[in-house]
Amino acid sequence: MEEYAELARILDGQSGIAGLELNISCPNVKQGGLQFGTDPVMVEELVAAVKSQTSLPVMAKLSPNVTDIVAIARAAERGGADCLSLINTLLGMAIDIENRKPFLANTFGGLSGPAIKPVALRMVYQVASEVPLPILGMGGITNTRDVIEFLMAGATAVSIGTANFVNPLVTREVLDGLRDYMEQNQIASVQELIGAALPHGLPKKGSA
Repeated sequence: MEEYAELARILDGQSGIAGLELNISCPNVKQGGLQFGTDPVMVEELVAAVKSQTSLPVMAKLSPNVTDIVAIARAAERGGADCLSLINTLLGMAIDIENRKPFLANTFGGLSGPAIKPVALRMVYQVASEVPLPILGMGGITNTRDVIEFLMAGATAVSIGTANFVNPLVTREVLDGLRDYMEQNQIASVQELIGAALPHGLPKKGSA
C-alpha cells in the first residue's frame, strides 16, 4: 500500500499526466493483486492513501473476481475515487496435458476478450445502478454493438483492449459504426445512450 501511495506522490509532479488508474485487481502477480481488489476495507484504505498523495483524478480498476462488485465499488467511492474502470480480467488457467502441469508459470492468469463480455456488461450495469461515479467500461468489446451495450448499461466511456490485437482498425470501425447508429436512430448525443437500459437511470451524487 505504501508503494502505491509513493508512486502517486511521484507521478503527481510529472507533466503530461491527466490522471491515475489504480490497478488494485491484477490477477497475474503472486503478491498484492487480488488481495487488494477483493477486500472492501483494503480497497477503501488504498484509494484513500493514493488520493492523499495526488491532486490528479484517481480511477480505481475493479476486479470481477469478487462476490459483490457493488460493495467493492462503494468502498472505492468512500476512499475518494473520482471514477471507476471495470472490469479487469477474470481469473483463469490452462493445463498442458502432455506435461501434466499448468501452462502458466504463475498457474493462474487473466482471461480477457469476448468470452468475458457478458460478465463485464453485467457488472457495469450493477455498479452504474448503485454508485454515482463515472465508469470506464471494458471487457470483451469488439464492435459497435458491444460499445452501445456498455453505454446503455451505464458506462460513461469504453475501453477496447484485446480486440486491437485481432483488428488494429477496430477503434475506427467502432466510431464509424456508432456515428451510423446515432444517425439512423436520430440520436443527437452519446449522452442519450449512457444508462439508457437502467430501470431508473443513472444514480445521482449522494443517492447511494
